[in-house]
Amino acid sequence: MAPQNMKLIYFDGRGRAEVSRLILALAGQERTIYRFILLSLSGTPFGQLPVIEIDGKLFGQSIAIATYLAREFGFYGQSNLDGLLIDQAVQLGMDLLRVGFGAFMESDETKKAELTKTLKEVEVPKFYGFFEKLLKESGTGYFVGNSLTLADIFVRDVEYNISSRDVATADGFPLLQDLIKKVDTNERIKAYLATRKDTPF
Repeated sequence: MAPQNMKLIYFDGRGRAEVSRLILALAGQERTIYRFILLSLSGTPFGQLPVIEIDGKLFGQSIAIATYLAREFGFYGQSNLDGLLIDQAVQLGMDLLRVGFGAFMESDETKKAELTKTLKEVEVPKFYGFFEKLLKESGTGYFVGNSLTLADIFVRDVEYNISSRDVATADGFPLLQDLIKKVDTNERIKAYLATRKDTPF
């Protein structure tokens, strides 16, 4: 059973807490989401956000938090092998995000244009091809099993980070497109997205 006293704490933007927020929304636990425009980081375990407070104790690291929540609320598969498959998709998504944010955050305009071109023409097709392959191997429309898991939520959030910056879309990757629809049309996630603020990050 999930702790009664739990708070997910992050700035008032999507950023590194959004996957955890989506997991909480999927679990019907939006009451545990806390947003701050300004917050001192001095009291956090590692001087950064997000953190999750459980029974008065703070824990950090976004992937650790999202994984904990997925396990707690039943979105982490049914076996250790399921967990491995989920982690595999999540870490592929992380690899793409690292490349993406390298381009998004580059201050030199010439270099930024070069990095963005490589992201659009090389990296995104490569990684979306990986996701398409995994979905084909699963054969269920999800990365693992027959319902949404952390892997589906994470990869959908990665795609949103890419497409919302007009870099690339999932066109040409039909299984990935279908997965995106599955996530976005889930009733609880749909309700959450309808009230989510439009922020650059």
